[in-house]
Amino acid sequence: MKAQAGGGEPCQGGPEDRPEGARPEPSGANAPLSCPLCAEDLQRPRRGAPAGERGGARAPRRGQSAPANDHRPRPVHWFHLRRNLNFDDDLESLLGNFLSFTQLGGIKLRRYQEEAARAVLRSVQEKLGLSLVVMFPRQSGKNELQAQIEAYLLMLYASQPVEIVKISPTWRPQSLNAMRRLERVLNANELTRQRWQRENGYIFRVDQARIYFLSAAPSASIVGATASLLLEVDEAQSVSPEKFDREIAPMAASTNATRVFWGTAWTAQTLLGRELRAGLAAERSTPADDLPRRVFRIAAEEVAREAPAYERFVAEQVARLGRGHPSIRTQYFSEEIDAEAGLFPPERLALMEGAHAWQERPQPGETYAFLVDVGGEEKPPALPGEGEAPEREHDATALVIVAVDRGSLADPLLRAPTYRVTHLRQWHGERHSTLYQQIQALAKTWNPRRVVIDATGLGAGLADFLERALPGRVLRFEFNTLSKSRLGWRFIEVIESGRFSLPRAEGQRGEELVELLRAQARGCAYHVGQRPAQALHWGVPEGARHPATGKPLHDDLLLAAALVARLDNVEWPLEGGAVGIIQGKDPLDQKERF
Repeated sequence: MKAQAGGGEPCQGGPEDRPEGARPEPSGANAPLSCPLCAEDLQRPRRGAPAGERGGARAPRRGQSAPANDHRPRPVHWFHLRRNLNFDDDLESLLGNFLSFTQLGGIKLRRYQEEAARAVLRSVQEKLGLSLVVMFPRQSGKNELQAQIEAYLLMLYASQPVEIVKISPTWRPQSLNAMRRLERVLNANELTRQRWQRENGYIFRVDQARIYFLSAAPSASIVGATASLLLEVDEAQSVSPEKFDREIAPMAASTNATRVFWGTAWTAQTLLGRELRAGLAAERSTPADDLPRRVFRIAAEEVAREAPAYERFVAEQVARLGRGHPSIRTQYFSEEIDAEAGLFPPERLALMEGAHAWQERPQPGETYAFLVDVGGEEKPPALPGEGEAPEREHDATALVIVAVDRGSLADPLLRAPTYRVTHLRQWHGERHSTLYQQIQALAKTWNPRRVVIDATGLGAGLADFLERALPGRVLRFEFNTLSKSRLGWRFIEVIESGRFSLPRAEGQRGEELVELLRAQARGCAYHVGQRPAQALHWGVPEGARHPATGKPLHDDLLLAAALVARLDNVEWPLEGGAVGIIQGKDPLDQKERF
């Protein structure tokens, strides 16, 4: 099979010239711009032909030449490179086009990848010493682009003793994954397949050009490396700014090497966030024609224009988690979240408002669940002569009763129940023996399918009693830093996907409790660490006051409501009798797997 050159006459390279595993050249409307060496072949006399006779074909009418103002890349076919390449004389000129190089390895970059690559390569080749930020959504080709740029620069500068340094947040798995990607690209490309070597396990070399892979883990000792050509920081949102300033930035100092910060959005306090703002400020202060763009901030919509499958995937994630979920905002739409703020902004509170009525008693045909946050007991009076103990108000014990709507289990995007709050209760300072009796009595009335209870500390005893009274129905939850963080992320997921709603309360007591839950949500603050894998710390700050009454504001009702996320792990029977198994999904775990 002859490869077609941009719609013109066939190239002279045959199938025996094609590298093993290489894809055929596209033809027709999808064909690349013409290969300049094909045009030379068509104008070159054939062996043995009479003088003046051309290569068996007239000059092509289209595809073989371009208008003078057409500066688009001119890919060179791999069989011409293999046949004609003189590594001593012609390599640099033949490698003058990055897109030709990537096509030799069977890769066609997307438009947003090309734009970022051009800026990086221009800064490197013209020795501009720029700091560039490339913020791509997850699974949109960021790592592939990195490996292609690295392989290209190693080949382009193979005759020079230059050094690239690539920093990843951890050695295992991130640095190891980066090395595997580069190895795959080097082996796939005809120009590099036989020319690269690996040294000391973490250095890749093409002749004299080298790339070093290093870890930015706090315990890693990386002082002394030099990035004479390029310094890359991958997943920069997870690299400590202090570590970068102290140990990594000086690597580029001797040559003012180009610095590229790759990553995905998290908070403004991260290294990536800091460099993003510096890049935007530099763009505003520099005329657009003088220097390339500094910041490439791509969202899911731009990826979807060139990858319809990506659009469908993101739509499923948004339907499941909600557009306002921190994972969706940061991982797919390149939107930073505040490191410290209110966990329930007005738009999230609006999602919690339902149209259903408060219930004083269960309704036939409904499936219910109890959510119990256990507060402290009131201390007995001090004995004579001991004096009064200092007064300290404990959180109340809170009960949230939800109706479990199993209809949304059949939704192919949600595959999870919907929860409607129908009733709230609070007990202040009640002894746990009394609480047990009252919750047990309510359970006889409402017949909950599941009871999720805070079994932390004093709550463990109450949970034990309820397990004996309600065998097979009690789910224990113990609060600690990690479990509360995961509960918070999952509760947001339930709210943002439209699966949690508060009732329209009627009657003074019902209205007071529903409004108290809203007040606790409005007063709930959070902060997250600089790296996405760090915990979410959330709750009503100690000393907070109810804005309307001035009384101390706690988070007992809010924590009880958050326990609804634990129900997503339960096997709920579908309305037709089958069982829907809901797999627990932890957004923090998801971020760590990316």
